[in-house]
Amino acid sequence: MLNKNFVRKFKRISLIVGAFSVSSFCQANDFYNHPSYNNFKTKTMQSYGLSAEQVDWAMNGSKNLPNIISIMNRPGESKPWYQYKTNFLSEGTIQRGVKFRNQYADTLNRAEQQFGVPQSIILGILGVETGFGSNKGNFITRDALATLGFGYERRAEYFQSELSALIAWSYKDGIPTNSVVGSYAGAVGYPQFMPSNIPRFGVDYDGNGHIDLRNSAVDAIGSIANYLAQNGWQRNQPIAFAARYTGSNPTAVIAQDLTKPTPYGVLKTQGVSTMNPAVRMDDLDMVNLIQLQENYGPAYYLTYPNFQVITTYNKSRMYATALWLLGTEITSR
Repeated sequence: MLNKNFVRKFKRISLIVGAFSVSSFCQANDFYNHPSYNNFKTKTMQSYGLSAEQVDWAMNGSKNLPNIISIMNRPGESKPWYQYKTNFLSEGTIQRGVKFRNQYADTLNRAEQQFGVPQSIILGILGVETGFGSNKGNFITRDALATLGFGYERRAEYFQSELSALIAWSYKDGIPTNSVVGSYAGAVGYPQFMPSNIPRFGVDYDGNGHIDLRNSAVDAIGSIANYLAQNGWQRNQPIAFAARYTGSNPTAVIAQDLTKPTPYGVLKTQGVSTMNPAVRMDDLDMVNLIQLQENYGPAYYLTYPNFQVITTYNKSRMYATALWLLGTEITSR
């Protein structure tokens, strides 16, 4: 159901502009004449029950941002691990995390108890994604998604679907579509949810009747925990351990697909063991071995299914490792 106040505002504005058609306004839309724009509009209308005029109005004034395509072609994950991790595992970020943890201790405790997701992982995601809210992004989300949806051919369909979700969400929330800002890839708020994930996994955790991931850290905490729980998080189960590999053929033991773990006993016969002898693993534990590149050479980690759940948030193994280590450090302080 669309927000009635927003629809009334839309109608009033339509009367004010009287002499001009909606399509006239859309000449300011950099994507209006794109060959796939009409198809995008039709899909949005069919998926969310919007009119053609509502879609055009939401897209009015949208700008193509070519620098976003450049950013997409050189993501942070292209760096080796020893460089990538310095972006997040810094003392400044850790101290901000400790301050955030102390400020929202009750909410973090509640989320951990309710959803079974450790505070360390919630904190790690918030730290890696936005520095605990200090950097939520400054791109107009509509323009970022449109640039990618109509200009980034490899994933155009995905970004167009997220643009549709953004338009529908903005009408439902009663906010101008161009008022939402976020990352260059279209992610929004403290937890950097993509627009389609806001109604799917967002939680009104502060109980004010409104899910607000842009401004409410409490809603963000609950929503991250809910997201991970719904994607298969296993309560009270391990995440990962530092590992050692003494074999000569790492490609034979490094996991290609984290959804297909191997019994630890099998990996052990191939030269894999935990780095810390105090860590006791069962030979039947289903795990994966991953390899990251330190400046001194390869580093190995044995990861459990909960690690794979983290990668549903971002598929990068470096991302998952960074937030796991960051959150662990914060909660140890």
